[in-house]
Amino acid sequence: MSNENRSIDPLTNLYAYERFERDFGHLMAKADRIEGELALCLLDIDNFLRINEEYGHDAGDEVLRRIAAHLKRNMKNIDEDAAYLYRYSGDAFAALLPGIEKERALFIMEKLRETLEVGEITDKNGRLALVKATVSVGIAAYRDDGCNLVELVRKADGALYRAKISGRNKVSLAREEKMITKTSHYTVEQLKRLTELSQKQSVGEAVLLREALDDLMKKYDVRINRPLEERVG
Repeated sequence: MSNENRSIDPLTNLYAYERFERDFGHLMAKADRIEGELALCLLDIDNFLRINEEYGHDAGDEVLRRIAAHLKRNMKNIDEDAAYLYRYSGDAFAALLPGIEKERALFIMEKLRETLEVGEITDKNGRLALVKATVSVGIAAYRDDGCNLVELVRKADGALYRAKISGRNKVSLAREEKMITKTSHYTVEQLKRLTELSQKQSVGEAVLLREALDDLMKKYDVRINRPLEERVG
């Protein structure tokens, strides 16, 4: 199998996750060269576990295919560089939109969300069933919300989580976060080592601190580190 074939998700015919990081690096470099825009959108199907349970996994796969096709149709209307579409995880998708500022990405995703119709699908009992599916979306923009993929994914995921807990079937933008003053909580030696690590890895100190806090939460099994579908559905 060629590398190109491996980069395509066989179920949805979108790019597979394996291409996501590589493409982001190329698009980020291009945005830097031309001082252009780059938006990241994370989309998650609402209550997908319930769809699988009610209609069967084959019907769930068909829902994924139809939403992927809906994504492709909507992105054809973008007159800038082509959108890059991915199956991000089981029931989640991602879109990288070069040349698109955050506010326009919001407009694009709102239209996609509002016009989404799955239609009739054969369920696990062999009967046609009208399946209604919705998506929630989180959006972050390169530079405005972060200067690397780790930061942007975290911001977009946070926006997606807010869309979920505020009622689902919504689009949310990333927003500024309030950070506590680190000098109040760490020793001089810790801060010195943090600065050295930040410079070595070319990653902001705040990003490293958040990663450390996320690891701490995961160690003690705090719910925010469980998959989004387990958190809110």
